[in-house]
Amino acid sequence: PNLTIGPPVVKAVRKSTSLPVDTHLMVTNPEPYIELYADSGSDWICVHAEVCHHLDRVVDQIEKAGAKPGVVLNPHTPPEAIEYVLDALHHVLVMSVNPGFGGQSFIPGVLPKITRLREWITRRGLSTRIQVDGGVTPDNIATIRAAGADTFVAGSAVFRKPDYGEAIAALKRGAA
Repeated sequence: PNLTIGPPVVKAVRKSTSLPVDTHLMVTNPEPYIELYADSGSDWICVHAEVCHHLDRVVDQIEKAGAKPGVVLNPHTPPEAIEYVLDALHHVLVMSVNPGFGGQSFIPGVLPKITRLREWITRRGLSTRIQVDGGVTPDNIATIRAAGADTFVAGSAVFRKPDYGEAIAALKRGAA
């Protein structure tokens, strides 16, 4: 029941930026939240494959709410869990740590998953993004990009540094 950033915060953020607002619903029952977040201004909404009994229905619900649908894969979840809905996705969020706490180390075992997803996306001629969240740093972002990711979430790598601008610049240099 604990929402770190609820719809009122999303609404406030939406008013202050034209950039996409990306919402990761890390909840066990995402269906009741989809319209709330879309109506508040979320452009991208992703749900965990592990909690959706009818993933295709939830992906469709996100699209009908006016957001771009994404699906999250925890480190232990194989990419085959989303193979049948991949064509309908705007993005796949590969968790490279076990969700829940910031500052964890990247799990290298997710790299083959990223590569497999990129192969499927390329083979099908899709524009689906592969986003990676967890332990992304200037030291490993090039390896993650080489595996096939094109979108990166970096919390501790930015917010635990004294100079946010330099931290972001270091990530950009690493990903170039």
